[in-house]
Amino acid sequence: MPEIESNSEKKVVKQQALIQLIVFRLGREEYGIRIEQVKEVTITPEIARMPKTPSFVKGIANLRGDIIAIIDLEERFQLRSTTEALPAITYTLAIEAKDYTIGLVVREVPQPLSIPVSIIEKAPEFIQDANIQDKYIEGIAKLDGRIIIVLDMLKLLTPTEIMQLQPKA
Repeated sequence: MPEIESNSEKKVVKQQALIQLIVFRLGREEYGIRIEQVKEVTITPEIARMPKTPSFVKGIANLRGDIIAIIDLEERFQLRSTTEALPAITYTLAIEAKDYTIGLVVREVPQPLSIPVSIIEKAPEFIQDANIQDKYIEGIAKLDGRIIIVLDMLKLLTPTEIMQLQPKA
């Protein structure tokens, strides 16, 4: 009888920890959000404008029965000139936090991407938004000549902005 052990020796390969991102463009740059922070991706529904909200809040929309605030990150990050408009068809990433769900408008269909956690470098302090206490840039991934800015969506909005977006009871 042949010895089975020797034929099926298993090589121990150190498995690199992977992170799954949803990658999208804002301006000319690529951004990524951890897939577990994204509830769904859909064509942007009709948006109703809301009074007294910051300019980057495009309004509210009905997403599968839930009313959510729609945010334009290109405007929030000042990556688009004020004269440039969004295309006719955009996509919305529904981001679910503990206390709220928001929609992020993006120009192109977001793509999933798995990358090793080890290639995400800490973001330099000088590129963080000085007005926000929590650091919403998780890191920067360099992959095959691409630079992907990884965002922590749960730290993107200030507590005041979150209060403005929550439906009043």
